[in-house]
Amino acid sequence: MGAQATGQLPARGWARPSAGLVAVCLGWAGLGAAVMFADLPRQAWSLAAVVLAVSAMLDLFLLRAWRSPEVVRELPDTLAIGIEREVTLILEQGAQAGHVRVFDLYPGGWEAQGLPQALQLVRDTKNSIRYRLRPTARGRFMFAGVQLLVRSPLRLWQQSRVVGAAQHVEVFPNFAPLTRMALLSAEQATDLIGAHVRRRRGEGTDFKQLREYRVGDSLRQIDWKATARVRKPISREYQDERNQQVVLMLDTGRRMLARDGVLGHFDQSLDAGLLVAYLALRQGDAVGLHASGGEHRWVPPVHGTGAIQTLLKASFDLQPRAVATDYLAAANELVRLQRRRALVLWVTNVRDEDGDDLLAAVRMLQRRHLVVVASLREAVIDQVLETPGETLADALLIGAAARYLEDRQMAHERLRRQRVTVLDVTSDQLPAALVQQYLAVKRAGLL
Repeated sequence: MGAQATGQLPARGWARPSAGLVAVCLGWAGLGAAVMFADLPRQAWSLAAVVLAVSAMLDLFLLRAWRSPEVVRELPDTLAIGIEREVTLILEQGAQAGHVRVFDLYPGGWEAQGLPQALQLVRDTKNSIRYRLRPTARGRFMFAGVQLLVRSPLRLWQQSRVVGAAQHVEVFPNFAPLTRMALLSAEQATDLIGAHVRRRRGEGTDFKQLREYRVGDSLRQIDWKATARVRKPISREYQDERNQQVVLMLDTGRRMLARDGVLGHFDQSLDAGLLVAYLALRQGDAVGLHASGGEHRWVPPVHGTGAIQTLLKASFDLQPRAVATDYLAAANELVRLQRRRALVLWVTNVRDEDGDDLLAAVRMLQRRHLVVVASLREAVIDQVLETPGETLADALLIGAAARYLEDRQMAHERLRRQRVTVLDVTSDQLPAALVQQYLAVKRAGLL
């Protein structure tokens, strides 16, 4: 279901003695000791050796002749990072039965519950097992077949076999919040994220409709011609301008390799950006994606709620790299690619050494676009400042954290003096901060 098979993996390991065979051999050795020190005939020991050898050879022959079952893996069409899903392995055995231990060769680093499992295969029957799997990274991955530990009929031997087909899967950003928001209005979705924007009734930049005057409407809203025609106060109602453009500008350099909790800063930034994109698309705006620093990616602004699929497919395998981000090059590239004025939401991690380059890059973008810089702050820095300094080492650590934040703040102030909105937030605060800033720009008609 959804995964692409890439061919059969006929792999068999060497047959190895089982614990049962070792125990039998130890018993045979004990019988030899009894022949030496007790009144037992030597023929008994020799006969036991022949029986043991014949049984072991016959059992080994039966193990090698045992046909591996056909294995089919059932998993969802799409997986999301951090979301646990159920995987089913179906083993179809023909005319043979047998005892196996099953382990699925899922991508390394993922979290699994319920493996390995012992299974008694029944002839002419489909046998199945289920386990839970949680992807811990985005991108393209491969299930390298299914590993079976097969026991021989007499339990004297065991053999490892890799069966089934290798399958490629794609892991996307966590789109569960987008699914929940699909059933909500834009206002409800905004509240769900935690963004707080002051509502303004009846004001905006695009005319929406005429309606009866309400207490609190300004005189500028009154349509005097309509009022004279119907002989009661009529107000114009406006809505936020539609068909504007938003560009998510994501840093894929080394700064975004920082990690707070399970997910890294880049994964959390991508999730937050997709939330803003979904809301903007529902508001009638077009959303694009520009990634630079490590990996580069460009998606021109697209319209419609279905465009979120375009953004998901374009970004699911995007990863940060351990390289320094060239802010000037990123700004120059975006100016060349995005000609129409747009709201640029630039997510990065500003440090004091970035001041000159980032400031020049923002000035370049400001000639045409409205720029908002979201500077991610490591949550561990806040935690350090909140801990009591009981030792000299604690005091030095707290002092270093305070100096680091002071230098960051100075870099932020340099941007703010150039009329750049700077959001100094942790990764947990980022989704609400981006949504709140986007809606504030829309309500103020700044685009």
